[in-house]
Amino acid sequence: MRTNRSLSPLSRRNLLRALGGGAALGALAGCGVQAAYIGPEDRAASDRSGREKKLTFANWPLYIDTDDESESLRPTLAAFEERTGISVRYTEEINDNDEFFGKISPSLINGQETGRDLIVISDWMCARFVRLGWVQEMDRSRQPNVTKYLDPLLRDPHFDRGRMSTVPWQSGITGIAYNRKALGRELRSVSDLWADDLKGKVTLLSGLDEAFALLMQGEGVDITRWKADDFHHVCDRVEKLVDSRHIRRFTGNDYLKDLESGDVLACQAYSGDVIQLQADKPEIEFLIPEEGAELWSESLMIPNLARHKANAELLVDHYYDPEVAAELAAWVNYVCPVPAARDVLANSKDEETAALAEDPLIFPDDAMRSRLAIARDITPEERPELSKRWNGIVGL
Repeated sequence: MRTNRSLSPLSRRNLLRALGGGAALGALAGCGVQAAYIGPEDRAASDRSGREKKLTFANWPLYIDTDDESESLRPTLAAFEERTGISVRYTEEINDNDEFFGKISPSLINGQETGRDLIVISDWMCARFVRLGWVQEMDRSRQPNVTKYLDPLLRDPHFDRGRMSTVPWQSGITGIAYNRKALGRELRSVSDLWADDLKGKVTLLSGLDEAFALLMQGEGVDITRWKADDFHHVCDRVEKLVDSRHIRRFTGNDYLKDLESGDVLACQAYSGDVIQLQADKPEIEFLIPEEGAELWSESLMIPNLARHKANAELLVDHYYDPEVAAELAAWVNYVCPVPAARDVLANSKDEETAALAEDPLIFPDDAMRSRLAIARDITPEERPELSKRWNGIVGL
């Protein structure tokens, strides 16, 4: 969900066209095709980790620490390679969840290896993979750091109880970004977006899975147990706001352009994006509304038939060492899934780095944590109807 990931020209609309229409994608992605399901007995391949000290790791662009003098050098990966002797082929090939789904699903459906030992995708897409049986459970005996340090808020999502098949890479908060100086007042709730002086100056996220939870929270809905009626109630409100031209447009991860230019004064936004923007534009604020905000993750998974599963499990655990997690958090500026990394940053001799430990958008304090919730994911049965309604409003 990071802004700087939207590097691919392949939009959702173009993806649907390329696949022959939304119905085909919806049926498969929504797990409605029984033949796509892979049973537990067919998920594992003979693991070559013992004799092949390597693995392939697919991630999003600009989502890992890099050396100041050489962007091709990734210090936390280099440290893992030096410590374990395992070489990592790191690729920045994931630009969009749906696009990546389409890229590797033919192999997974047909019981073929993907050529990747570890991938990172958004949790709402992880839910599809888990339901389809396209990922393997991890061996926690190889992952003592995950067992000890994973944030309790992230340990038990609806789609993967106990986090046996997924482990958060980074987390974030979907809230509201706004230009307080230009607006001349403070925003406190989602409903404040609908004030008359913001007409034509508001954007919402276009993706169903990215947008719906915060809008529901604005209506007082408990997003851990929302119902279809709650969703349609939100859609009714959004439709009226579109018709009245209160909502300027729906955006992908390009919403910061409008906020920076002043064309938009308030928008749905991700916490990590705003932290980075504030370095140049301190007048931009990030709001966790009074009604609450959505806490989400993008998670590590080991796809079926991965040839270096044990090596991948060791790399996952490497990133849950608080020292390593702190180094990564200092670079990406998203919510760190390892709370113990806060003390590591706080003890840094560099003042700017130490200050990150006090940033509640990286390490939420207790008051903020009490207002964060992980949304119940959309079920396969719900998705076709809900997607049709939302995409009709957004124009996808």
